[in-house]
Amino acid sequence: MIRQPDLKIRFIVILGIIILSVFFICPVGQKLKLGLDLRGGMYLLLKADTSRLPPGKESSAIEVAKEVIRNRIDEFGVKEPVIQIQGKDSLLVQLPGEVDRDRALKLIGQTAFLEFKLVEDDAKKLKSALDGKVPQGYEVSYLEGKPLLLNKKAVLNGIDLSDAKSGFGSNMMPNVSLRLNNEGSKKFANITRNNVGKRLAIVLDGKIKSAPVIREPILTGEAQITGRFTVDEAKDLALVLRAGALPCPLNLEEERTVGPLLGSDSVRRGINSIVLGAVFVALFMLVYYFLGGVIAVISLILDLLFILAGLSFLKATLTLPGIAGMILTLGMAVDANVLIFERMREEIRLGKPLSLAVKNGFDKAKRTIFDANLTTLIAAFFLFIYGTGPVRGFATTLSLGIIASIFTAVFIGRTIFSFILSTRIKRFPMLKLIKSPHINFINLRTACIIISLFVIGAGMFKFHSLGDNMFGIDFKGGQILEYKIIPPVDIQKLRNVFKSEGINDIALQEFKDVKGGIIIKSKNDITSKVEKMLKEKYKSVSRLNITTIGPSVGNILKKKAFFAVILSIAGILIYVAFRFKHFDFAFAGIIALFHDVLISMSFLAFFHYEITLLTVTALLTIAGYSINDTIVVYDRIRELIPRFHKLPLKEVINTAINQTLSRTIITSFTTIMVVLAIYILGGSALRGFSFTLLVGFIAGTYSSIYIASPLVLLFRRSRSGFLSFLFIIYLMFTYIIPRSPYLNIFL
Repeated sequence: MIRQPDLKIRFIVILGIIILSVFFICPVGQKLKLGLDLRGGMYLLLKADTSRLPPGKESSAIEVAKEVIRNRIDEFGVKEPVIQIQGKDSLLVQLPGEVDRDRALKLIGQTAFLEFKLVEDDAKKLKSALDGKVPQGYEVSYLEGKPLLLNKKAVLNGIDLSDAKSGFGSNMMPNVSLRLNNEGSKKFANITRNNVGKRLAIVLDGKIKSAPVIREPILTGEAQITGRFTVDEAKDLALVLRAGALPCPLNLEEERTVGPLLGSDSVRRGINSIVLGAVFVALFMLVYYFLGGVIAVISLILDLLFILAGLSFLKATLTLPGIAGMILTLGMAVDANVLIFERMREEIRLGKPLSLAVKNGFDKAKRTIFDANLTTLIAAFFLFIYGTGPVRGFATTLSLGIIASIFTAVFIGRTIFSFILSTRIKRFPMLKLIKSPHINFINLRTACIIISLFVIGAGMFKFHSLGDNMFGIDFKGGQILEYKIIPPVDIQKLRNVFKSEGINDIALQEFKDVKGGIIIKSKNDITSKVEKMLKEKYKSVSRLNITTIGPSVGNILKKKAFFAVILSIAGILIYVAFRFKHFDFAFAGIIALFHDVLISMSFLAFFHYEITLLTVTALLTIAGYSINDTIVVYDRIRELIPRFHKLPLKEVINTAINQTLSRTIITSFTTIMVVLAIYILGGSALRGFSFTLLVGFIAGTYSSIYIASPLVLLFRRSRSGFLSFLFIIYLMFTYIIPRSPYLNIFL
């Protein structure tokens, strides 16, 4: 029971945090930053080709490239762009909102290295060059198919440029007018004065744009680039020339372009998922725990408020996987409340006064809540460190949700309970799912282990037989294009159209989330060819999504995913071993964790879901959740051992599982309901993610009862069994994983 003065202070603190949170998120449209997958836009990863730069100039070249790209984008008119250096030689560019993809790629990727070179008019030298004997100091280039012999040394370049503007020439064709700076004007005057009658080629990125004849000395420092430009091409050329040349070429390694239609659809689906998940959880808690359910619902509402406030305060981006993390947090947040309520039930059953039952319930559940949630935080931490884009959004939201749920359950929940007790309430009614179960779980361990090994073995075989088809483009590279065609077309007819146009070696399927939607998968970049064909053949074609992953990026993502998995498991192992002061508890929990991950991967293979970054994210979430569930049982075993020290360990473990069975079933049920909401309403983007979580959470509940706890018994009884397990782990990481296509998904 909290004293009245302390209770008032607690309410002031809670009210202050709520007001502060509302301040951070209102107005929502301005304070909350949506990711590109929710509002549309482009995500580009550009790798600099620094092979031709002098040694030691690579880092400065990336800095210059960043500023050049920023100047171009600012002139392009995109609001709130993000341009960041990634690693040693890459640039991350995010362009939110509706963006002309083709134009943006051209502007960003064009080197725009401008040179003025004199044309050699000696016909003999040109003929000799065309015969393969290029005179020293010269090079051959072409203008509209006609060869020209140029001096290699440029007489002027982009450094001498002051301004560039698009306009129209005397023939009313678009052109680009150049104005040189003072130094450049002097050079240009001398060059034109000394070379009247000769041609001066204007070369951009190694290609001749025009080569006019010098009729007279030009003293004004002005020149023109003419050619077959459209109005937009002339504007864009002037833009990149004003912004300056890139110090080195930039190659597109990764692209994720989301159309505004798909972005708004993702927002709608995300909101619907949150509403459905929240309704599921709230209804169950209200029906099952009555007054406790009301307190739990208040906690859930505040959880959502605090998560959004945290995102706003950290200036983090809310992504579609982030929304999934928010929904998932609702299910996992119930766990803390259920632990507290079930502890209260036990205290009330022992005949203790309600006030003491509430106090003991919170005190006894507190340690378990911290232990269970910290393991999930470890997984989320490594997801954030090694994740990219939306995966980081998920990790951020999940971490904020875990912290918020601990605070609302332990601090706010206790404050509300103390206030209610001060009103002289006498009863705390609750329904009971299972009354005093006495199931001998340990005796079923052999049968359960055999079933698990059979499922994992069948999954390994299926995974191996599918081979490369098990992996999405995140890991093997390639391209996925999504379009909406109105009126919708028959997929087989469309397949025939692609074949007739010579677009082969693609996988074509319907995009069921959008009426008239199609998905095209290819190993190569076929965007321009596909869009040209679709616009010629069909009246209304809308771009929904373009994802392009280069093979080198796929390898990097594999390595990051591998480190995230290994370090998460190692972190969880160390923490559990430290908290329980016995490595047999920790190793048994890790075996159960591996079991859940392998079962989930097996079902992915059975149902033909691809391994993507999001499914790896789901597997790590399962790892955190699985050990979370196991820790609750372990905590009860640790608590019972001193009280029942004369009983065999088998009986103690059975008692612990039975005592926590109600909590295990309730929290698993609410979490699974929430994941079902994501699966039903989250759309195809989250289908594989939610399916993995669904299987993993069921497996996690099963393993905490039938795998983790019986293994503690095995390790305690047999030292040789424990050493055998260590030897198996050594073999796995030394021989099996590096050689197995099933286990070696990240290497």
